[in-house]
Amino acid sequence: MTYAHTPAGLTEYTIDRPSCTIHYWVGGPADQPVVVLMHGATMDHRMFNPQVEDLLPDYRVLVWDAPGHGKSQPLQGAFTLTQAGQDMFAILDAQGIDRAVIGGQSLGSLIAQQMYLDDPSRFLALIAIGGVRITKQTSKLERWALKASLPLFKLWPHKNLTKVVARATVKEPLAQAYALEASRQLTPETFAEVWAGVGAALPEGLEEHTIDVPILITHGDQDRAGTIKRDAPAWAKHEPDATYVVIPNAAHNANQDNPEFTNRAIRDFLQRTLQKA
Repeated sequence: MTYAHTPAGLTEYTIDRPSCTIHYWVGGPADQPVVVLMHGATMDHRMFNPQVEDLLPDYRVLVWDAPGHGKSQPLQGAFTLTQAGQDMFAILDAQGIDRAVIGGQSLGSLIAQQMYLDDPSRFLALIAIGGVRITKQTSKLERWALKASLPLFKLWPHKNLTKVVARATVKEPLAQAYALEASRQLTPETFAEVWAGVGAALPEGLEEHTIDVPILITHGDQDRAGTIKRDAPAWAKHEPDATYVVIPNAAHNANQDNPEFTNRAIRDFLQRTLQKA
């Protein structure tokens, strides 16, 4: 599997938004259900190459470079889940897509949840890979630990920081090399801004919600990012229609460490979900 190029069968588009000019890619049969996959923090659309190539024959697939990532630079102003979600809604509108299966990995799954809170009518289902429930009440210690780490990103030498992030998030050598290259597309300032946006996603007094469409909650069995692995089973129990899958032999970027297993899990979920729709 290579992450050097965008998979064949995808067409690139751009859309001007307050956050930046966003680059996104769409492909697959126009008459089939749409699957939106949003990458994790500091990655780009190529993170989902294995899933895009697997899904393209049977689904219409949309991926993007989120604001401040990949080709969608420079970032204008703060990075927030709400703004990113509104940017994706604008893309769906531009493509004439009313409803879709919307999800992503890590940060992408947080944006998907924020989009659901803002407009659940746009969702056929939701996919969360290596994510946390954004409406779960977090402890003061958890919020403090993340916020306290943000100044370190500004002081940490960027080349070393990106190397540490790449090694910590994914095991597979080619994917690790991709993660390093992708994260170095961000300036140190944008890198810190994105992580500040992630930190702001931890709720404090946010009203509890459920996802009332089918949701796939999945993570790697070796995911050591935050409290994802610890909290995922409780999240799955919290949602009324959740499918919970642990991806074996995989770290935080589980869809890259074990793409074959991830692809099967997503396909099985889509087939069950879209039969109900």
